[in-house]
Amino acid sequence: MSLAIVAIGAKSTSGYRGSMSSIAVCPSCGTKNRVPVASSGRPQCASCHQPLPWLVEAGDADLDAALNTDHLVLIDLWAPWCGPCTMVAPVLQRLSVRYSGKVKVVKVNVDHNPRSSARFDAQSIPTLVMTRHGAVVDRIVGAQGEAALVARIEPLLVTR
Repeated sequence: MSLAIVAIGAKSTSGYRGSMSSIAVCPSCGTKNRVPVASSGRPQCASCHQPLPWLVEAGDADLDAALNTDHLVLIDLWAPWCGPCTMVAPVLQRLSVRYSGKVKVVKVNVDHNPRSSARFDAQSIPTLVMTRHGAVVDRIVGAQGEAALVARIEPLLVTR
């Protein structure tokens, strides 16, 4: 199962700004769908209406809007030069498919978004922060495998 995520929108030297969205391919029917960064609902396929993988990029300008959801949010604080970050990226893509409609994965490049990095105290990367209703409910520093991340996510989905 492959997942295509493409960011669309204006880009500046400080990262993404303005209204952003990504393109997600529906795992059920293969239709390409635009998934907005900021949405309090749950993305679903325009064709088959199944939940879509919810993986978006956000920055200092739109992080609050990206976190404004009733769903569990997994924030990936990363940098492109970070080897462990690049190892975690495909795991997070798979988790966004596995938890379609349940977990929103928000990627934040710490090099371009220093306020977001400071807000979540990302002194080492990758740092994964899980939030619900804007409150931090779990935090993981360092690269973790898929099984370890699933073990941390599952209990958070049960406790709403």
